[in-house]
Amino acid sequence: MFFGGYASFAMLYATQPLLPQLATDFAISAAASSLAVSAGTAAMAVMLIPASVLSDRFGRVPLMKGSLVLAAVIATTSAAVADFTQLLVLRALLGAVLAGLPAAAMAYLSEEVAPDAQGRAMGLYIGGNALGGMSGRFLAALFTDWSSWRMALAALGVLGLVAAVVFWRGLPPSRHFRPREASLGRIARDVRAIASDPGLPWLFVTGFLLMGTLVGLFNYLPFRLGEAPYHLGHTAIGAIFLLYAVGTWASAFAGRVADRHGRRNALWVMVAIMGTGLALTLATPLAGVIAGVAVCTFGFFASHSLASGWVGRRAPERPALASALYLFAYYVGASAIGTLAGAAWGVGGWPGVVAMLGACVLATLAVALRLRKLQPRVPT
Repeated sequence: MFFGGYASFAMLYATQPLLPQLATDFAISAAASSLAVSAGTAAMAVMLIPASVLSDRFGRVPLMKGSLVLAAVIATTSAAVADFTQLLVLRALLGAVLAGLPAAAMAYLSEEVAPDAQGRAMGLYIGGNALGGMSGRFLAALFTDWSSWRMALAALGVLGLVAAVVFWRGLPPSRHFRPREASLGRIARDVRAIASDPGLPWLFVTGFLLMGTLVGLFNYLPFRLGEAPYHLGHTAIGAIFLLYAVGTWASAFAGRVADRHGRRNALWVMVAIMGTGLALTLATPLAGVIAGVAVCTFGFFASHSLASGWVGRRAPERPALASALYLFAYYVGASAIGTLAGAAWGVGGWPGVVAMLGACVLATLAVALRLRKLQPRVPT
C-alpha cells in the first residue's frame, strides 16, 4: 500500500513544480497553468464515488492494481502532447483512472488490518503518498533542468510502471472483503446514512479545506521562489518539495498519537500547527520560508492522517463509500482552492495567497474544535 500511494502521488503531482515553465512554453497565465494540476485532481474527485462502487462490487485489490497500471501508461504518454489542451486531457484521464486506488485503499486497510493497528497502517499509507508527492515533484524539476519537462513526465511514467509491478506482485489478497450490491437504491441509502452521521460531513469539510490549502501553497510557491529576491532554478525549487519527507514522518506520528490519545484530542492541535507554518512563509529570508513550509507540511499530513482514519472508524459498515466521499471533498478542495489561490496571487502576491489560505486554515480549526465534542460511535 505504501508503494501504491507513492506511485499515485508521484504521477499526479509531477506537474506542480513545472507550472512556471508550462506558463512560459504555452504562453498562459499562472492561474491557467495551475489547471495542469487541477485537471487531474478534479477528475479524480469525480471518479472516486463510481470507483468506490466498483470496489464494493468487484473487490479492492483488482481495482487498485488496474488503476495503477493504466495511470502509469497515461503518465508516460503525456510527455508527447502537442499543446496545453492535450496535456489537460491526459492529466484528467490520469486522475480519473488513479481514483480506483485511493477509493479502495482506505476500505482495504480498514478490512484487513487489526483495529488497534489501523492508525499506524493508515499513517504508513499516507506516508507513501507524501513520499511519492515529494519524489515526483523533485524528480520532475530535476529532469526539467537536465532536459525538458517532457522528459520529466516520461521519467515519472516509467517510475509509475516500476511501482505498479512492485504493487502487483506484493499486495496481499483480501481476506475479509464481502461484495455488496451496486444498485442505485443501495448507494442512495448508504449516502443518506453517511450524511446523517453527526461527524462524517464535518470530516469531509475538513478534507476539502486541508487539501485546498496545501495545494494552493505549493502551486504558487514556485512562482514566488522564481522571482526576486530568490531567483531559484527548477532544481532548487524542486528541492523545496523534499520537505514532503516531513509529511511521511508526520503521518506515522499522528497515527501513533491517534491510537494512544484519540483523534478528537489531536486533530485541532495539528491544524493549528499547519496554520503556524503558513504564517511563517511570509518571512523574507529563504530559511524562514523553508521553515514555514516544513511546519505547514507537517501539520497538513498529520491532520489528513487523523481525519481520513476517523472516517473509516465512523463508517464501519460502508467504509469504501465514506472514504470516497471524504476523498471527493479532498480533491475538490485541491482543484477549487488550488486554482482560486491564483486570483489571490494575481491581486496580492504571496501575502494575498497566505491571507486566502489562512482563512481556510481558520475554518478548518473551527471544524476540528467542533469535532472535539463529537460523541464517538466506536472507541477512537
